[in-house]
Amino acid sequence: MDLSLSTETMGDRTIVRVGGEIDVYTAPKLREQLVELVNDGSFHLVVDMEGVDFLDSTGLGVLVGGLKRVRAHEGSLRLVCNQEHILKIFRITGLTKVFPIHTSVEEAVAATD
Repeated sequence: MDLSLSTETMGDRTIVRVGGEIDVYTAPKLREQLVELVNDGSFHLVVDMEGVDFLDSTGLGVLVGGLKRVRAHEGSLRLVCNQEHILKIFRITGLTKVFPIHTSVEEAVAATD
C-alpha cells in the first residue's frame, strides 16, 4: 500500500494528514514532507494518523526526527491517533511519554501541552 499525504493550516498549526502505511518504503516521503514544512517555517505540526493502517520502526524514526526538527525552532509536533493497534506501538516503545497524542485534530490544535 502507498502513503498519502496532505497538509492544511489551522491557525498557527500545520496539519499533516497521513494515510496508508508508514514503513521502510514510504517513510522517506513523510520525512521529506516534514523537512519541507520546517524549512518553510512551519514549526507547530499536527500529524493526523487516523488513516494510517501500519507503522513500523522506520516510521517511528521519522516522527522522532520531525519532533527534533520542530523543537530546534521552539516548535511542537502532536499526533492524532485513536487506533488501538497504532497506539500500542507508541506505548510499547515508550513514545507516549515523548509525543502528545490526541483523539482528534481539533483537540490537538486547541492543546497547549
